[in-house]
Amino acid sequence: MSKSKTAYFCQHCGYESVKWLGQCPSCQQWNSFLEEPVHKDDKKKKKWSDDEKRIGPKTISLSDVESKPEHRIQSPDTELNRVLGGGIVTGSLVLVAGEPGIGKSTLFLQAGLQLKNIRVLYISGEESEQQIKMRADRLKAHNEDFYLLTETSTDEIFLEIKRIRPQLVIVDSIQTLQTPHIDSSPGSVSQIRECAAEFQRFAKESNTPVFLIGHITKDGSIAGPKVLEHMVDTVLQFEGDRHYAYRILRTLKNRFGSTAELGIYEMSDQGMRGVLNPSEILITQKEENLSGIAIAATLEGLRPLLIEVQALVTQSVYGTPQRTVSGFDLRRLQLLLAVLEKRGGFPFGNKDVFLNIAGGLKIEDPSTDLAVLCALLSSHEDQPLPTSICFAGEVGLSGEIRAVNRIEQRIAEAEKLGFEKIVVSKYNQKSLAKSKFGIEIVAMSRVEDLYRYLFP
Repeated sequence: MSKSKTAYFCQHCGYESVKWLGQCPSCQQWNSFLEEPVHKDDKKKKKWSDDEKRIGPKTISLSDVESKPEHRIQSPDTELNRVLGGGIVTGSLVLVAGEPGIGKSTLFLQAGLQLKNIRVLYISGEESEQQIKMRADRLKAHNEDFYLLTETSTDEIFLEIKRIRPQLVIVDSIQTLQTPHIDSSPGSVSQIRECAAEFQRFAKESNTPVFLIGHITKDGSIAGPKVLEHMVDTVLQFEGDRHYAYRILRTLKNRFGSTAELGIYEMSDQGMRGVLNPSEILITQKEENLSGIAIAATLEGLRPLLIEVQALVTQSVYGTPQRTVSGFDLRRLQLLLAVLEKRGGFPFGNKDVFLNIAGGLKIEDPSTDLAVLCALLSSHEDQPLPTSICFAGEVGLSGEIRAVNRIEQRIAEAEKLGFEKIVVSKYNQKSLAKSKFGIEIVAMSRVEDLYRYLFP
């Protein structure tokens, strides 16, 4: 029997130390070290191939490696295919994280049930078989090749995997699993790391795709060691506001596709429904024209989106002006307010400013700057903008309107939704062929010129 040892692990990044440290040398977090037992097992790691020994040399020349296209499993869920880069890559390890109750389990139970002629194993460490059956009945999906296992021990799980030979494995969740090779409790840094490593070896050696559903901490980061995100091939973040019916599946890392893709779902009584044209639902239908609203033509990954930016500018009552944002970067808003005050002479220094991106979206695209600035000016002047106009441009510190990438896709999306005008940077004009668009393209170079155009 091997001797048990203990070590100290950082609960943020998984850094290991032989003694307690006040500050982690790796992630610089304070008071994050906890003592956990470590059991070094001398037994050989499990192999998932039928052969005991690998045949052939392990080291080969790069020129001898044959280039092959990735084999992907096409899911009926088009939004999931989109964020994964075109389908589920065989042998890939995918980590999906999100807040509790956001719909992670529902989404992947539904995805597993929709895959026909694919043997799917759903491993649950959180819910009972009856609970999962009730959810499946609510989804009204049926699949004879869908198998369910409620177990937390990795030894028992891999015995069942060898018996069933699944073609896709879904683990809900990685924080509940426990391997006998580590003596610490489930959810600890060492347990999460070792359990993920076992599934990584299984996925690569058996060429079976594995989805690991994970939790997030109170500050929004994925629970467990940071090395967990490095081990997997793809990291997906499932997010959304509980007060809205829409959920967003965002790609944070993808070794087989784009890292900025976005999938939008609508949560209903019958599960998650993919939204094929999100621009129509992100723009509020209004009977009358209101001030403080502007439409931005933005991009999320390869998908053009038209979103509604709402701003409210009021006189400050409490002395210190408030700056409140939802779905937008607060520091970016302060930068735009400083540009308006310095270049345009608008007295925003004594006014409260509230900004909201409609639909519960979180936007990071710099091309939203122009729409935010116009929404602020509209609320400040209390004059509504024309409903037939939208904006796509980045604003610089000197008040210039900078060019944005892939402007033709933004213009085409605005034209498809019935907009008559789009304001872009003058520096984007060179790469545009106006004759191919039925929408009027208004080119501007300065914020002052735009103000005179909108509020003559």
